[in-house]
Amino acid sequence: MPAARPAEPPTEDLPEELTRLAALHGVATSYRPSPDRTVPASATAVTLALAALGVDTGSPGAVRAALAARESELRERLLPPTVVRWEGGGTPDALAALPPGTRLRVDTEQGERRDGATPLPPGVHRLTATAPDGRVAVSHLIVAPDRLPGPATRSHGFLVQLYSLLSRRSWGMGDLGDLGELAAWAGRALGAGFVQVNPLHAAVPGAPADPSPYRPSSRRFPDPVHLRIEDVPEFAYVTGPERARTLRERAARLREGVLEKGALVDRDAVWELKREALGLLHEVPLGPGRRAAYCDYLAEQGTALEDHATWCALAEVHGPDWHRWPEGLRDPRSAATDRARRELMDRVDFHSRLTWLTDTQLTAAQRVAREAGMPVGIVHDLAVGVHPRGADTWAQQEYFAAGMSVGAPPDAFNALGQDWGLPPWRPDRLADSGYAPFRELLRGVFRYAGGLRVDHVMGLFRLWWVPEGHAPTDGTYVHYDAEAMLAVLVLEASRAGAVVIGEDLGTVAPGVREALRERGVLGTSVLWFERDWTGDGRPLPPERWRADCLATATTHDLPSTAARLTGEHVELRDRLGLLARPPEEERAEAAADTAEWLDVLARLGLLQGTGGDTGTPAEEAGVQAVHRFLLRTPARMVGIWLPDTVGDRRPQNLPGTWDQYPNWRLPVADAGGRPVTLEDLAASPRLHALIDVVRAAARDAPPERDAGRDG
Repeated sequence: MPAARPAEPPTEDLPEELTRLAALHGVATSYRPSPDRTVPASATAVTLALAALGVDTGSPGAVRAALAARESELRERLLPPTVVRWEGGGTPDALAALPPGTRLRVDTEQGERRDGATPLPPGVHRLTATAPDGRVAVSHLIVAPDRLPGPATRSHGFLVQLYSLLSRRSWGMGDLGDLGELAAWAGRALGAGFVQVNPLHAAVPGAPADPSPYRPSSRRFPDPVHLRIEDVPEFAYVTGPERARTLRERAARLREGVLEKGALVDRDAVWELKREALGLLHEVPLGPGRRAAYCDYLAEQGTALEDHATWCALAEVHGPDWHRWPEGLRDPRSAATDRARRELMDRVDFHSRLTWLTDTQLTAAQRVAREAGMPVGIVHDLAVGVHPRGADTWAQQEYFAAGMSVGAPPDAFNALGQDWGLPPWRPDRLADSGYAPFRELLRGVFRYAGGLRVDHVMGLFRLWWVPEGHAPTDGTYVHYDAEAMLAVLVLEASRAGAVVIGEDLGTVAPGVREALRERGVLGTSVLWFERDWTGDGRPLPPERWRADCLATATTHDLPSTAARLTGEHVELRDRLGLLARPPEEERAEAAADTAEWLDVLARLGLLQGTGGDTGTPAEEAGVQAVHRFLLRTPARMVGIWLPDTVGDRRPQNLPGTWDQYPNWRLPVADAGGRPVTLEDLAASPRLHALIDVVRAAARDAPPERDAGRDG
């Protein structure tokens, strides 16, 4: 049965002046869900998006005035607020368009002054242009390397949701100690080149916490819930051994509940216990060396950390929604906030120190990974946005579009569209600042990352804005300066020596993948979606896959490989009432899709080890065959979903559910649903059999192709 046709907003002809005004501000007046269809945006979506950008469209006269002002501004300005120069590229268009005789002066971020013709170091500099007629313009000049180098060598690695990976030392959920152990073991014993984890951004506090790691309070700072308490040096000096013993006993009960009694990962309970432990640690004075390191961190992070810690302290008093705080505290720069910061100085220091402790353990995990021989190490995940009530929107509220939320338009798979509840950045304010918030965010994550996965990387180019109180169908795309966003990403990643992986699944606008590849940003290719969509629709042969990607069998939002091979993903959705068609139709389609892939694997000689010769179950042999296939592709990185190594049947997240399914709360488990610890993984025959297959396939894989020049 064909997919349901997406719902479309009412067709209406926008006034010509409104259409022109929208175009000048990067607001789309239509979108194309498929190459053969164009859907117009509603006047409501366009006018509300413009209003969120500070443009008055309240009347036809206001539209005319705004249009005239914008056209005049663009006509008369010498330079845009931000200019990009690629190191190996030519003169930027903005500079080439300057009047003859214009003088250029550059004040570099290194403190040097140069003329515009002098080669410049990478960085974000201050550019001053003086035209012959006396006009002067000041702009941010981003100088970035032409492209990021790809991974030094081809490698395989694990993908895991960190909270789901418990060891016998965890306090009820996986932590940074577990991450370090996983990286050391995988690198040294299994030849893995990386471990990719879910976003570890700071969450919005308060029970019940949103378990999704993709709706954080802050993307700039990490969440101390991931700390391994015993690895904090001050833990050894907590006053009163009875207090420390009691904490460990309570932690053991949390851990045993998940591993032995069927309990879900309870982030709230874990944080309550760790917060108590961290309170005891805060009473322990730092030694001189540790104190000096902490002071260095405070100085380096500056206002950004002070704001974050202040928000955390205020949230303890007034609740986590800053929109409901006393009016004076809603402004991070107000006198009332300054007074509150002084009054809460001890709590501000507490939260600052927790952030520092988390940063040190994250840095240690990456160091352990590299020492274990991993060429990349830990790949962190950058969520597409932040919670509307969180720390980032309070501290940087001028950069967020008020009354708007990020989502996705209707498509063949979701006729109603999506609203993710995440406020978007204002592209105009980003450009005016030289993309300072984006730069600071990336610099913070790259402190401890060997790689970065950018969720919904298409958001560097455009985002679907949904007006508050409206359905996702009544949204529209707003465009960003993709060249500037990419330049910042490439600049900061190159400074850190990190690889970047863009999550480019789903609907991708023409030219986006090509632009990312040109700058060395890898894509994401998931086996079940790799078909010849412009041809016969059959599975794409391995030699036709792109090299510049992370190739995987599944992700956190998709069924595990075992579930897909057995059809259990359909049964799960049927039990939860999530099927849009009769169950027999869904089963038949899923079975046909799987059978087609199994036929490909068999024809390539990859479906080995089934039957009586080895006794390997058909489903396990299928998982192995899938990974043999991935190693037949030229992909620079091959990711193994860690639950696949032990036959886990359950997805970590089931889109379309809220309380019907325990999203983001399941431990890694075996085929029977029994939780598997990190120690169990290290001894798992099934895991080692799969890794043997992967390493053998890697040895037999075709020669690497240049990721910069292949498709």
